[in-house]
Amino acid sequence: MKSSPSIHPQRRALLVAGGALLAWPAWPQSVQAPVRILVGAPAGGTTDTMARTLATELGRALGRTVVVENRPGAGGNIAAEAVAKAVPDGSTLLMSFTSHAINASLFPSLPFDPERDFTPLTMVSTSPALLVAHPSLPANNLRELIALAKSRPGKLNFAIGAMGSSVHMAGEAFKMMSGTYIVNIPYKGTAPAIQDVLAGQVELMFANVGNAQAHIKAGKLKLLGVTSPARLPAFPETPAIGEVLAGYQSSAWFGLFGPGRMAPELARRLSDAARQAVVSPEVKRRIEFEGATPVGNTPDEFARFVREEIARWSKVVKYSGAKPE
Repeated sequence: MKSSPSIHPQRRALLVAGGALLAWPAWPQSVQAPVRILVGAPAGGTTDTMARTLATELGRALGRTVVVENRPGAGGNIAAEAVAKAVPDGSTLLMSFTSHAINASLFPSLPFDPERDFTPLTMVSTSPALLVAHPSLPANNLRELIALAKSRPGKLNFAIGAMGSSVHMAGEAFKMMSGTYIVNIPYKGTAPAIQDVLAGQVELMFANVGNAQAHIKAGKLKLLGVTSPARLPAFPETPAIGEVLAGYQSSAWFGLFGPGRMAPELARRLSDAARQAVVSPEVKRRIEFEGATPVGNTPDEFARFVREEIARWSKVVKYSGAKPE
């Protein structure tokens, strides 16, 4: 029988996987308690939104209730430690983010191993950042910015919403690859950081799409570049920074993990359910509304990605000299 040409190959594979889920035996009575997704960030943030967006569809696919529990602090390490030490029975999962890889080198010691103590299930989404400036900055493109920064070493500033975050490291990678010296001004959160850029107190900032898009459209911020490998459909005239600094790319990512030592068949079941949820119309719509791109890759692909991220960010953290707050 021929497959319908209107169904994307990845979606077709996940639909098949979704059907396979129904063939699994019911969960044992002993594990009928809700599945908890721990989030190492406060309620209302992007990581929390991604977890809550996924929870309902994931629960439907698993035939279990899925709840989200926020355990913010230490750059996500409090939630990660709880999952790393949890029983690997599928009842405790982690929605983590880019800092999972950054923290491996940012913190002198961690109470867990970011690779060995977790079972990667799937990457849920990625979200690039935007390099924005106050309109008064006398640079209208990336080359002009680099030339200006080199002519004024230490005179330009980056607003940093959170030290050790993906947008902080995006700025460090930019400075490392462009050979510029731009001073970091740390803030306790994205909101006060972007307000000072809007007010002209700080010239530059790497910001998430959702935080900056409206200000760019209103002409209150100048968009100089995007951190994704290619230009964004929403800003087709704005170059990817990699067009000027070859090899540059930096995107926040959000992914679902279980504890380490999880049985392969259980990990496969959880991954299939999560990937099925990611491509569902409602979850896909909510992810895109946040300015992110749904992914839903395989556990092996996600594990390889995390390994590469840890190695990549270790070079940037070493260059920056950043220390945990």
